[in-house]
Amino acid sequence: MSVVLLERPAANVALVKINRPEKRNALNAEVRTELARVFGELASSDVRAVVLTGDERAFAAGADLGEQADRDVVGAMQTPASRPVWDFPRPVIAAVNGYALGGGCELAMQCDFIIASDTARFAQPEVNLGIVPGGGGTQQLPRLVGRSNALYLLLTGTRIDAERAHQLGLVAEVVAEDATPRALELAGQIAALPPLTTRAIKAAVRGGLDAPLPVGLDIERRNYETMFGTKDLREGITAFFEKRAASFTGE
Repeated sequence: MSVVLLERPAANVALVKINRPEKRNALNAEVRTELARVFGELASSDVRAVVLTGDERAFAAGADLGEQADRDVVGAMQTPASRPVWDFPRPVIAAVNGYALGGGCELAMQCDFIIASDTARFAQPEVNLGIVPGGGGTQQLPRLVGRSNALYLLLTGTRIDAERAHQLGLVAEVVAEDATPRALELAGQIAALPPLTTRAIKAAVRGGLDAPLPVGLDIERRNYETMFGTKDLREGITAFFEKRAASFTGE
């Protein structure tokens, strides 16, 4: 069976599951390759929102250390930095149950936001192994939780629960037991919205996040102006005045 499973649980919604339960969904080269393939296929599909998850025990318990134990500097340099989730243009929600450690936490942070089960546990424990996080941990985490909190987590390897992650801003919402149904519910809500607009909002946030404010405001303005060339904007405004549900086609 594939180490990454793809399901289509609802119209315009995809569910991507990491499937290495015997290894607590540790991220090896095969998983990374399959994630890149699956998200590449979804990019040219009718999908408007994606949920990425693992199983009830682990979202992903980190990188597969078996692949890294004998790696030298050249081997590390030759390992491609794969960011298929971060680069995906449409909304992606992480549904985290159980462990999201190291590379698993980094993968969850590549998503647009995280829905966590109350069983979820997060950490960047690489320092305990003499490793610097290599999947975005030193860059994504400070942007989500602030410099001080990020350095505390990165320098101590401390494991935190879902409620603490929510307090810090790493997690958007905590739910009882399985996070996947709630993530799929939100994905369905997003998929029913105008897809060109949701993509533009994501692009504006990503493009402006690290830019000076005037540059970010220009990015926002360009995306705002572009929407006036879409049929979906006309449909949304018309439906508002007619007091009916809008039907968005992505045009």
